[in-house]
Amino acid sequence: MNKVITVSRQFGSGGREFGIKLAHELKIPFYDKDLISMAAEDSNLSAEFMRHYEESAPGLFSRTLYSYYQMPMTDQIYIAQSNLIKKLAEQGPCVIIGRCSDVIVENSVKIYIHAPIAKRVERKNAMNIGVPPEKMEEHVRATDKKRKKYYEYYTDQKWGMAENHHLCLDSGLIGIDGCVETALRYLSYLEK
Repeated sequence: MNKVITVSRQFGSGGREFGIKLAHELKIPFYDKDLISMAAEDSNLSAEFMRHYEESAPGLFSRTLYSYYQMPMTDQIYIAQSNLIKKLAEQGPCVIIGRCSDVIVENSVKIYIHAPIAKRVERKNAMNIGVPPEKMEEHVRATDKKRKKYYEYYTDQKWGMAENHHLCLDSGLIGIDGCVETALRYLSYLEK
C-alpha cells in the first residue's frame, strides 16, 4: 500500500482495533493516541494537558475570551497535532486514527467505521472501561457528540457522512475482521 489511510469512527465501533489490524496486515505504522505525546514533544505543550483538551472544540465563551488575548488551547493542540499528522504522512504510508486526519491528509484513503448503537454499547461494556452498564449508552452518545462537534468545528464538514469517505464499513454487521478483509480487498484495487 502506497498511501496514507485515515480512519474515522463512531465511539465503540472498533475503529481503533480495525486500524491496528489493518496496519499490521499492511506492515505500515499505526498512529492513534500516541499522536498526543508525539505532538507534545514537537510543541511546548504538555502531554497531560493535551490529553485533557484533545478532540474538544472550544466553546463560544472561550473562543471570545481567547481571541482577544491569545489563541485558545484547543486550537493550539489542533495545530500541533495537524502539523505532526502532515509530517507523518510525508514520511510514507501509515494508518492514522481520527483527529480530523481525513481532512488534514487530503490525498489519503478515507475509511469510516460505524455500527448500530446497541453493538457499540455491548462492545464498550465488554471492555470494562469504568462506566456502569446502565450509563454506557449515554456515554457512547456523548462521546460521539463531542467528536462530531470537534470534527465539524475544525473541518467545516459534516461528521460521519458517507460522501466524505472512500469506504464506510459497518463493524456491527461484519465484525472487525470482516472490515479489515473488506478494506484490504478495496485497497488492492488502488494498487492496480
